[in-house]
Amino acid sequence: QVQLVESGGGLVQPGGSLRLSCAASGSISSIYLMAWYRQAPGKQRELVAQDTTSSVTSYADSVKGRFTISRDNAKNTLDLQMTNLKPEDTAVYLCYGLSHRGSVSWGQGTQVTVSS
Repeated sequence: QVQLVESGGGLVQPGGSLRLSCAASGSISSIYLMAWYRQAPGKQRELVAQDTTSSVTSYADSVKGRFTISRDNAKNTLDLQMTNLKPEDTAVYLCYGLSHRGSVSWGQGTQVTVSS
């Protein structure tokens, strides 16, 4: 099972940008679907963006046009470029992977705080 480790979170002002990265312990070329989720205090975990090995991507309506997910199979990383950040984007962001065999991996999460 691939281990996932997120990085890149932090404190940013509204309107700012951050780039999150998820590093995998092994090859991600066999991971059918990779995604970013987020969970804010007191709220359910929600899907932010996902990417498949067929390069099919999708986004939550709340982040469309602001966030971009990208997979680098050579570096075994999944990134999330976030722009025009809003206070409601504040959450712990988690990396997720689903292999073709149905094996699920989660990262430990990275905190993103959007505040002035």
